Amino acid sequence: MSTEAVKQVFYSEEIPIPKDVSVKLENKTLKVKGPKGECEKDFSKMKVNIEVHEDKIIVSSVKKRKDYYAVARAVVKHIKNLIEGVQKNYVYKLKIVYSHFPIQVKVEKDRVRIDNFIGERFPRFAKIVGSNTKVSVEGDDIIVEGPCKEAVGQTAGNIENATRIKNKDPRVFLDGVYIYERS
Repeated sequence: MSTEAVKQVFYSEEIPIPKDVSVKLENKTLKVKGPKGECEKDFSKMKVNIEVHEDKIIVSSVKKRKDYYAVARAVVKHIKNLIEGVQKNYVYKLKIVYSHFPIQVKVEKDRVRIDNFIGERFPRFAKIVGSNTKVSVEGDDIIVEGPCKEAVGQTAGNIENATRIKNKDPRVFLDGVYIYERS
């Protein structure tokens, strides 16, 4: 008889792996590669078991409490977002809005430079999160795209927050960069 204790599984869910996606698990860090790029997520702080088989990923919880169930469901959704992102990129579109001073936006190495915002002499900067996130400027639109949903969303949020006007009435001073489409 084995001395190893058998853990009872209270919640388990299988996630199918598509044919054009490869998944690798190392020390609770899940790396997902697909036709649109690659993305990785660290689940080391999550209290769930993750197993990768040939055609499926199994996420299971070992305690029968609501918070463990909720964490397991959140991990399942994160993994589904990773798989969906490497198959089709996530895209955020932002609109540059100004009334008098024309805002100029340039993409540098790992940040976005915003010049002449409400006539300011010094530029504002927004960090680009993630190595696979691409930012492009087309006229009055900024397009942020990439395989990692969190990185794309955080980059779009950084750009929007960089143009926030403080200590002024937001109903009057409408200049800025605003997210108008997510897909």
